[in-house]
Amino acid sequence: DRWNPILDVFDENGVRFAHEVHPSEIAYDYWTAVRALEAVGHRKAFGLNWDPSHFVWQDLDPVGFLWDFRDRIYHVDCKDAKRQVGNGRNGRLASHLPWADPRRGWDFVSTGHGDVPWEACFRMLNTIGYEGPISVEWEDAGMDRLVGAPEALEFVRRMAFEPPSAAFDAAFSTTD
Repeated sequence: DRWNPILDVFDENGVRFAHEVHPSEIAYDYWTAVRALEAVGHRKAFGLNWDPSHFVWQDLDPVGFLWDFRDRIYHVDCKDAKRQVGNGRNGRLASHLPWADPRRGWDFVSTGHGDVPWEACFRMLNTIGYEGPISVEWEDAGMDRLVGAPEALEFVRRMAFEPPSAAFDAAFSTTD
């Protein structure tokens, strides 16, 4: 009831909304993303902003998410997260400790320094034909941004390789 009037205006103006799947939002994991799309009738104006850092600490598969929601990925945020669990003290919910505190069960880190499987993610982005915006989102409280941000941008540029050309694919096709 709340979203459809907004989406009507978006449709009138050619706008597509990319909702970030993020804890504390209406869609915060795989199943709530499914339910959010169902709630708005799978309208094209309502898509998703894919940020794998939120999937990592929730033990969700960021690559499988890309495949399953391939027609709804409208924006990509490159942000990383590092799990710091398994020592019997650090919990998944991070205990309301400040960012960069080693007692947290996970933390955001500079892109390429965490547990996101970036190569597999970028290969899947190529597979699904994603051609939208890719941004570096910076939230690493343990690294100076003047060091980490340029490094993260270089990392993303290296990972955002082009898919093989159609000629390459044709060379390996099996036709009689």
